Amino acid sequence: MIPLPEGPVPATADAVIVGGGINGLAIAYELARRGMKRLVVLERDYLGSGSTGRCGGGIRQQWTTAENIRLAQESVAAYEHLAGELGLQTFFRQGGYLMVTEDESHLDSLRKAVALQNSCQVPSRFLEPRECLDIVPQLDISRLKGATFCQKDGTAYPFSVVWGYAKAATRRGVRIFIRTRLLEVRHDGGRITGVVTDRGEIATPLLINCAGPWSRSLAAMVGVQLPNRQERHEIMVSESCKPFLDPMVISISDGIYFSQSMRGEIVGGIGDPDEPHWDRPAQFDTRSQLRFAVRFARALTAYWPPARKLRLMRQWAGMYDVTPDHRPILGGVPGLEGYQMACGYSGHGFMLAPMAASRLAKQITGGEPDAIIDSLSLARFSRGDIEADAFVVG
Repeated sequence: MIPLPEGPVPATADAVIVGGGINGLAIAYELARRGMKRLVVLERDYLGSGSTGRCGGGIRQQWTTAENIRLAQESVAAYEHLAGELGLQTFFRQGGYLMVTEDESHLDSLRKAVALQNSCQVPSRFLEPRECLDIVPQLDISRLKGATFCQKDGTAYPFSVVWGYAKAATRRGVRIFIRTRLLEVRHDGGRITGVVTDRGEIATPLLINCAGPWSRSLAAMVGVQLPNRQERHEIMVSESCKPFLDPMVISISDGIYFSQSMRGEIVGGIGDPDEPHWDRPAQFDTRSQLRFAVRFARALTAYWPPARKLRLMRQWAGMYDVTPDHRPILGGVPGLEGYQMACGYSGHGFMLAPMAASRLAKQITGGEPDAIIDSLSLARFSRGDIEADAFVVG
């Protein structure tokens, strides 16, 4: 258990972090680890209640942009020792990621991506369809045209990671307020001066926006316009079965992904191009849909026929905070001192957060520029300096 204050928020803080998912808690922990004091985290519901607690827990380094590859590569290295560092089991295991395609036109992109990943020292490799059977013996490869695989990719349990960061942050003095709503952000003369919550006001010179799908709305409070849109994505879990699947299997053809949990359940989801795009929290709808259950079941049994005998037990939905290039937005904005953000992960915050948090905290406390954060700043959209990552799945 961690201490969760029930009274009013403190009158002053050196920084207020909005969002109690992996991004907000990791940044709070990293700032505290670097010596910052009087840190406050605000979460509107319970820890991990936004996107983090609703994700599939996948962590992969197979991307098509150098920034995503490097952040993921550093995050995988962090996950390898995170349980010991945070003092809580994260259930991280490196069963690999098998990325498949049924589209022959994708093969050149897969080979180029492997070359880029290898140049970043990520040990991925291209596979012919028959080679996939060495990794997932009962996979139906009749429609596959090719695949890539990286053994060092893996999965972790999202709530364990969230609680690990929360426990480690509170040990370093961070105060976490759950069920606390941000009502207003105060700024004056081009600098952040404080926030107003439903549990009182906090005077602070630093606000860090880690609000996930609510980041766009929070940014608008201080006059920052984000290009993000929000999309619903659903996940489903089956009854438990004997262990058969080490890697996460994902398809860049139809957007399905699935893995097997340590309890034997099949956990997976599939993207839906017909999902609406939202830009206001009042539009968010996380109710489960039969349409998703049918689409996922059909796709899962097509890739792994033994799944026909399994019962699908439950499903849930979460929100992706999606940017035009499917890469996160990190750092501050010119003309507004004391405002920072880590948002727009486009469904991949869980895998990129540890090192994005570390880099952002280092820049905030040290003041030295970070090349990756600079390349992922909001300004890239106004400059037209964007490069979309082609391997966004889900």
